[in-house]
Amino acid sequence: MRAERSISQILFGYLPQQTVDLYKNVWKVKNWREPKNESSIDISTVKNALKRAATPWRLTNNDGGYCMDLERGFPLKVLLLDRENGVYVEPFPQTWMCRKCKRIHRNADSRCQCGYSGKLGQLPFVGYHPECGAIVSPWIPQCKEHKQVRVILPGTSSASEIKFECPICEKLIRKGFGFIECQCGKGKLSFNVHRAASVYTPRSVVVVNPPSLEKIKMLRSAGGAAKALHWVINGMKEDSVAEVKSTKSSLRSQLREQGLEESVIDAMIKAAESQQKFDDESLELNLPKEILEDAETDAVSIALACYDSRCTVDKLKDDYKDNNKLKSLYEKNYPLALKMAGLDSVELIDKFPVLTGAYGYTRGKQEPGESRLVPFKNKKGEYNIYADIVETEALLFKLDPIKILKWLKLFNSNLNEHDTPREARVEILKNTRFPKPGENIGEINTGVILLKLIHSFAHKVIRLSAVYSGIDQNALSELLVPSHLGFFVYAVGRGDFVLGGLQALFESELDNLLNDLVNGEHRCPLDPGCRKSGGACMACLHIGEPSCRYFNQYLSRDVLAYEKGYFSFISAQN
Repeated sequence: MRAERSISQILFGYLPQQTVDLYKNVWKVKNWREPKNESSIDISTVKNALKRAATPWRLTNNDGGYCMDLERGFPLKVLLLDRENGVYVEPFPQTWMCRKCKRIHRNADSRCQCGYSGKLGQLPFVGYHPECGAIVSPWIPQCKEHKQVRVILPGTSSASEIKFECPICEKLIRKGFGFIECQCGKGKLSFNVHRAASVYTPRSVVVVNPPSLEKIKMLRSAGGAAKALHWVINGMKEDSVAEVKSTKSSLRSQLREQGLEESVIDAMIKAAESQQKFDDESLELNLPKEILEDAETDAVSIALACYDSRCTVDKLKDDYKDNNKLKSLYEKNYPLALKMAGLDSVELIDKFPVLTGAYGYTRGKQEPGESRLVPFKNKKGEYNIYADIVETEALLFKLDPIKILKWLKLFNSNLNEHDTPREARVEILKNTRFPKPGENIGEINTGVILLKLIHSFAHKVIRLSAVYSGIDQNALSELLVPSHLGFFVYAVGRGDFVLGGLQALFESELDNLLNDLVNGEHRCPLDPGCRKSGGACMACLHIGEPSCRYFNQYLSRDVLAYEKGYFSFISAQN
């Protein structure tokens, strides 16, 4: 049997242990047949993304040790679909039903007593256990006297309303599927229609700009994470991190990666000082370890994204300096719009690889962390991530650090104001601790407020970008780099994806989008209820969860508009 499906459909709907509808029957995916092992990607980067994605389950002790295993170096394989071999499926559940009289049979080739000669169908209900991830075919008892049973479907999807009776004596045998203990011994099975979200919810991760081993090597040769952080904090003035002059910290980091002893490193740096001038490091970071790691991770993401392709507004000015209409647009309209929105810059990245992968699934409650995470494993006990990698386009939005610092002083008077972007960025970094996806840190601090602003800003941009670019909103996603006051909006292969839509927006509609962002409607159709309950809902700020890395948390219109909103603050400053 052969059926055609798109890569996107397979990635989200044909994963191991997932049930699917094919040719009027129900099947269970056994595995991907001979998938390709993607070995050119830096696995440590993928592991970091997986640990971040699985944080909600780790916090509730429902990850089964997954995050700990990744930290301890358990093997992980990134598997890509082999289009020629596809996916292997098997009939499931093994509960067969006569299409005419609804008698239940235990074999697919059984002949029904009613004389029906066609192929048997399947009862589309399965048993599952959220605690261990098991899925089983329902066991239906027969009439003790006549050894037969038929199902009476109630016309709803409620498993408890289903009746089983004898087709001969019409004796009620059972209502519902009973209370059956799971073989794991940790509770009873639940029953539902096989395609219900409670039966199987895939858990996926998006690794934007997954670095190849070649890119990682180039970044390390350029100075590594320390140099990437230095480049971003200094305002990304050079075209890429490779063009940045060495600093003492970046050189020290580079030499450490080569396995040299500290005494040797000190001697080499001292010798280098006598021969060359290091880039300015007068402003020491002195960041706590956790904040420094997050800042370096975000800086590496930005550095890798901008390594091969980066188009700024200044580049547009140079490219179209002979076109009077576009020259006016880029020299007047765009800078005014950026200033009005409190942005430092917007840049186009036209070569932006995106890895989308499923690393496991849950059964039962759908909220992240509420039920047991079941990671994908192979027979050797290695973790698998079933993935697809595509190259797309993205926009990088960076907020103005000086304006952000002044705005944050409305909520934290202990912050010190600074006049230069670099000093402002460092001051914000020193006083900001961002919560992880799914984490509730239990207090309103600078990190929570700033994350709400950046995240709400990103969602508002995504909703407006769908209008101005012609791209389906479901085909736009976000990647936040909050440590550096920024976020990426990128296009993925979902919905009506239009290649080149973000480039067209960047080159001709950016000022209109930003004007609409600041001066457009900030009320919600569901106000006042929405604003009283947090200021974010599906009618105003929420987007599809595959597009949102924070599960639509840390959102509020109050940080954008209204009394203490960022746009209101910028308007008063201007």
